[in-house]
Amino acid sequence: MKRFLLIVLMAVTLACRQEQKVSSIDPVKWEDRTVTGQKLTDSLESGKSYLSIYSQIFSLTEHKTHNLTVMVSLRNMSDQDTIYMDAAHYYDTHGKLIHNYFKKSIYLAPLETLEIVIDEMDTAAGTGGNFIFEWKIPQAGPEPLFEAVMSSTTSQQGLSFITEGKRID
Repeated sequence: MKRFLLIVLMAVTLACRQEQKVSSIDPVKWEDRTVTGQKLTDSLESGKSYLSIYSQIFSLTEHKTHNLTVMVSLRNMSDQDTIYMDAAHYYDTHGKLIHNYFKKSIYLAPLETLEIVIDEMDTAAGTGGNFIFEWKIPQAGPEPLFEAVMSSTTSQQGLSFITEGKRID
């Protein structure tokens, strides 16, 4: 019995010491991708895309929610050209800004994919979270693709679905 209590006490102590992350993305990752020392040419086409995400969904009634892990995928669909992301703004259900993922332009190499992961315990966005992405691409190049995969494997039940971004500007 003493061993059991000691193990429980240690587990509780360790759990309390761990700092809970809101998102799994390491901010250093964005800084490594920052466009520095080069001016983006005026010949690039600018655009803006909207992506809906669901970090929570209703379950049984409108008064009970189920948390989901969200993986946001930023994809360069060009097999030849680098593209540039100027902003990734994350908003909650009420349109309140939660987070800006990078402050300077970053690049995605041809056919490269970057992810933003929102942990299942991060419910800041609620049931109607969304992203606005600002980007630049070479003229006549393919626009970037933005998708979100929401999933949960709580208990013995698995749940997953996707959303796809839409150009808004």
